[in-house]
Amino acid sequence: MLNQKPMELSWVDLLWVVLLGVLAVLPPIFEVHKDLILLAIGATQLLEQRIFGQIRPARARVYSILIKILLATLLLGHTGSIPINSSYYLIFYLPVVSAAMIYDIWRTLFWTFLSSAAYCSYLIPALEDYELTASGATELAIRILFFFLAAIVVNRFVEETRRQSKRYQLLAEAQAETNRRLEQAQVEMRRSERLAALGQLSAGLAHEIRNPLGVIKGSAEMLSQKIAKSDPLVSELAGYISSEVNRLNALVNRFLDFARPLQPDFSLEKVPSLLDQSLKVAQERWPEAKVELEKNYAPDLPSLSLDAGLCEQVFTNLFFNAYEAMPNGGKLRVAASRANLHSQDAVVIEIEDTGPGIPPEIQDQIFNPFFTTKKGGVGLGLSIVSKIIDNHGGEIKVQSSPGKGTCFRILFPVGTPLTQGAVSEER
Repeated sequence: MLNQKPMELSWVDLLWVVLLGVLAVLPPIFEVHKDLILLAIGATQLLEQRIFGQIRPARARVYSILIKILLATLLLGHTGSIPINSSYYLIFYLPVVSAAMIYDIWRTLFWTFLSSAAYCSYLIPALEDYELTASGATELAIRILFFFLAAIVVNRFVEETRRQSKRYQLLAEAQAETNRRLEQAQVEMRRSERLAALGQLSAGLAHEIRNPLGVIKGSAEMLSQKIAKSDPLVSELAGYISSEVNRLNALVNRFLDFARPLQPDFSLEKVPSLLDQSLKVAQERWPEAKVELEKNYAPDLPSLSLDAGLCEQVFTNLFFNAYEAMPNGGKLRVAASRANLHSQDAVVIEIEDTGPGIPPEIQDQIFNPFFTTKKGGVGLGLSIVSKIIDNHGGEIKVQSSPGKGTCFRILFPVGTPLTQGAVSEER
């Protein structure tokens, strides 16, 4: 069995006990029914959550107020020879105030009316033996009006408190979101600073490496031309040198692509056509791949201000990564739909594979320059992808679970990027 949490009484609960105890020793004294009713009122108030804990909240609130009205009515019947004149009529403020703290103004008025009707029910037997005078009617009307006045005042105070609490909650949520965006901006700024420094270093190294590579390649070609016929081995070695120099040159070009400031040539482009073109390149690269392709393009996609060449480079890189992640086959899902980016209309592109996924501990590093898990990789592909997307005012995010695949989400804003200047006509 589950152990119930022991009940803890607050100072307000203790005050309730004291007040009800004082009422118990006031006249009429030694009235057993009065004492039992006061005990029931105290138990209902103190143990309300336990008594109605297994009932739906809306129904529990109704039962609680009905019981309080019933107990208040019974108390009046045992505290005076003429119940309607009993000084204990003030006990009806308990259900009135309880309703005012729970419900809106109209339901509060309903419960106040019901409490007043219960109180006035003692008027019927009283009129059988007594006459209702003008002063008595006035006194009764004043008591009833004060029930309604107390209900309205308490309800208004509680509603205002709720509105203030809601404002504070929304303010706290907005502040938390602002802090989150600020932290994200700081991370992006530090990353941009690192990228800028690495870009300058890469550019300097690339230029310094390219010059001796040119000399090595030229010397190898000249050596091959002069002694190719006399010494085949030397010619073969010179060919190896030239091919390796070409490979190093390609690597240097990637360094320069990463370091070179991007100047996108923006024009209005249709995202599906760019995606299809990049998919075609990937499929031609792996014609034997057993990859099932699923495309889902929303029909209402707007044209975007993009650099077609750079965006095809982004998509092609991500498609290549997806194919490489599924050497034994799998499923590649490509989707494009409308979305929202910082309260601005945007298009979201999702490229999802069913490969081995990316371990959580390195997901924050995959866009860093020179970080790679591939044998022979350089670690610039996703860095260049991120840089291109940043220059388009977009965002790229990754969602991956080990063993379940990886999904890259790219968001491009709809409209003119601040850095693009004039936009060409739609292609």
